[in-house]
Amino acid sequence: MRRTGDRSPRAGREPAVGGLVDGGPGPERGGATVLLLAIGLVFVVFGTFGAAIVAAGMASQRAAVAADLGALAGAARALDGDAVACASAADLAGRNDGRLVGCHLDGLDLLVTVEVAFTPLPGLTRVAAASARAGPVRG
Repeated sequence: MRRTGDRSPRAGREPAVGGLVDGGPGPERGGATVLLLAIGLVFVVFGTFGAAIVAAGMASQRAAVAADLGALAGAARALDGDAVACASAADLAGRNDGRLVGCHLDGLDLLVTVEVAFTPLPGLTRVAAASARAGPVRG
C-alpha cells in the first residue's frame, strides 16, 4: 500500500516480526532480559544473606534454650556435687544440639555456658554461645 507521492523504500511496508521494519536487530534488543537477570540476581543475593541472618538468630535462640535447660537440670543436682551437676547440664545441653563449654557450681547456683554450631552459608560454620544461671529462689 504505497501512497503515490511517497518515494521512500520503507514507506507502506508492514513491520516485520518483533516490530522491526528491516528484520535486523535493534539497538535495545535484549536489554530487558539483562535487566531482569540483574534484578533476579539481586533478589537471590539479598535472600541468601537474609536467610543467613535468620539462621544466626535461630542459633542464638537455640543456644539460650540449651543453656537455660542445662542450668535448670544441673541446679536440680547441685547437692550431689559439681561433677554430677555439670554432667546433668552437659547431657541436657547435648540433647538440644548444644555443647557445654563452661560449668561452675557457686553454692547452690549453677552457671553454664553453651555453644551451638550453625552454618549460615555453605562452607561457613559459626558458633552461637549463651550463658545461664539457675539455683534456688532467694527471698
